Amino acid sequence: MQFRQQALSKLQSPEEIDLPVRFARPQGWLVLIVTVLVVIAAAVWAVTGTVSATLNASGILTYGQGSYILQSPVAGQVTAVFAEEGRRVAAGSPVLKVRTAQGTTVVRSLAAGRLTTMVAAIGSVVTTGADVASVERVAHTDDPLTATLYVSAESGATVPVGAPVDLTVQSVPNQRYGVLRGRVKAVGRMAQTRQRIGAYLGSSQLGEQFSKAGPPVAVLVQLDAAPQNRSGYAWSTSDGPPYAVDSMTLANGAVHLAAQHPIDWLLP
Repeated sequence: MQFRQQALSKLQSPEEIDLPVRFARPQGWLVLIVTVLVVIAAAVWAVTGTVSATLNASGILTYGQGSYILQSPVAGQVTAVFAEEGRRVAAGSPVLKVRTAQGTTVVRSLAAGRLTTMVAAIGSVVTTGADVASVERVAHTDDPLTATLYVSAESGATVPVGAPVDLTVQSVPNQRYGVLRGRVKAVGRMAQTRQRIGAYLGSSQLGEQFSKAGPPVAVLVQLDAAPQNRSGYAWSTSDGPPYAVDSMTLANGAVHLAAQHPIDWLLP
């Protein structure tokens, strides 16, 4: 009953329309101003600022002309090996000798290049069509190295020609000598199968390694030349490693994609 009387007396009292009304405290105004400034700064950054993206991919250093697998044309026992891994072979030069029941056969290289893998050894028995060696094609001794990166088919469309690439070479300590510099020269239009990669690199194992996540797209990277360096190529350090880098060396590439304005992500 007491609360009812208080409520009735309050309703009967005149309205206090002449009292000042406080819309916000000073702390509230400060928070509002800061919020507005942050929104304005974010909008300006979204329009004028840029964000760069990096695409990472595994690859290998090659001379860019592919490889071929040398096979034995006969079945028999290997009695001599004339070539060494890492050495150049001329077209038609003897690689090994196989003794058969009909006589001796010399297996010769098909094209000039660098012997990357020797499968056969003296005393081993080979069958007709067996792989005995892998040879990377090299037309001239001064041909420059290139890098081939294998990226997913979905990511291949985002790689522009001319994009800078940083390569971490497996045989070079990057903490000491840095990364190898290069630029995208070409991007493949079609995804490559495991068999095609293996045939190009002369290794079915590499074909499986680069296609384990699905058929990739090949990205050809041209290395930046630096004749004053021992390796002949430009590195993130001043002179790079004090030795030459061999072909068929594995590498990891970081492709620097074109910078975008953040507002582009919101626009269709």
